[in-house]
Amino acid sequence: MSGARLTRVLVLAAAATLALGACAARDEGSTSGNTTGSAAAPSQAADAANPRGDGKAVCSGVSIAYAGTINGASAALGQNILRGADLAVKQHNEANPNCQVTLKQFDTEGKPDRAPGIVTQVISEPDIIGVVGLPFSGESKAAGNLFNQAGLVTITPSATNPALATNGWKTFFRGMGNDSVQGPAAAKFLTDTLKANKVCVIEDDSEYGIGLANAVKQALGSKASCSDKVKTGQTDFSAVVNKISTESPDAIFYSGYYPEAGPFAQQLNDKGVTAKFVGPDGVKDNEFLKGAGGGATNAYFTCPCVPEDNFKDFTAAFKSVEGADPGTYSPEGYDVTTIFLKGIDSGIKDRAAMLNYVKNYDGQGLTKKFKWNDKGELSDTPVWSYRVENGRIVNNGQIS
Repeated sequence: MSGARLTRVLVLAAAATLALGACAARDEGSTSGNTTGSAAAPSQAADAANPRGDGKAVCSGVSIAYAGTINGASAALGQNILRGADLAVKQHNEANPNCQVTLKQFDTEGKPDRAPGIVTQVISEPDIIGVVGLPFSGESKAAGNLFNQAGLVTITPSATNPALATNGWKTFFRGMGNDSVQGPAAAKFLTDTLKANKVCVIEDDSEYGIGLANAVKQALGSKASCSDKVKTGQTDFSAVVNKISTESPDAIFYSGYYPEAGPFAQQLNDKGVTAKFVGPDGVKDNEFLKGAGGGATNAYFTCPCVPEDNFKDFTAAFKSVEGADPGTYSPEGYDVTTIFLKGIDSGIKDRAAMLNYVKNYDGQGLTKKFKWNDKGELSDTPVWSYRVENGRIVNNGQIS
């Protein structure tokens, strides 16, 4: 995982224009033998919000912040989001010479004990009127109340713990489905698609890992035949691997993040465990493939993130401007940043007005329809499956 801070070079001519004339309807399709649901990735809706707007926006002295991991153990997931946000702001500023929005970056390293101090820094800068983040559930739990006290609206593209929406925070909004959605979807994928009757559920010690594991086990019922726990930073998984080898499950669900999931999958493979390996969104990253080696061959993923296969203009612009392929939650990061930019283009200049704008927002993005309830949860919360094929993570279909 690269620890370097993302480059802030503004690329004016490289960004490809997002097409607005694509099909409005979501494609339906099927793959022979695929019981997951539609294997076709969604096409870009004709009314998907474009960060460029009409090019006539006028503003000054307003900023958006990305707060979350940029460096650290699981930084790839945060960098995916930051690059999506960065692309949206660059496209907006290129198209709107009289409204130059600044994207400020604040690095929490994904650590719950670091997040409150960083969030305090964000809050102290009055020009920041909206925040993309926090990416992880643990840091969101630790610092969400600070945003709420400051009246500073946040939209997380990736923090999935359901309890985050039950704290009474008026400033918290989630840009994808939570683990109450992903847990049952993962269980359905394990039992219906992978035909697993015995599943070992392994969880790490993070808020995310524990919460999602509980949701999966509850949905699996008696088919959750064994379980165990690992720790963040753990590298030797021999005891857990030996237990799983004895249990002989059909599948393993690892609830946690890719830094531990990679070597864990590798050690399972070295032990000769042939059970299918399934990880959630916290594992769905190319860094997992690097860490898992041969153990990635039999791997699948579930994620409340939408495959960007058909977002051709977005992907081309992302590669050109950001110098990388979009990753997990890059399109979601782009979408939620675009919502903030639309608010600024409408004339919003302060935090209270931006909070009200997001609370009442109703619009189509690349990934889904964005409209929130009073807890900051979306009604449109698709969950997709992915698999490893020829050394790449590819779309395996929406979990119906």
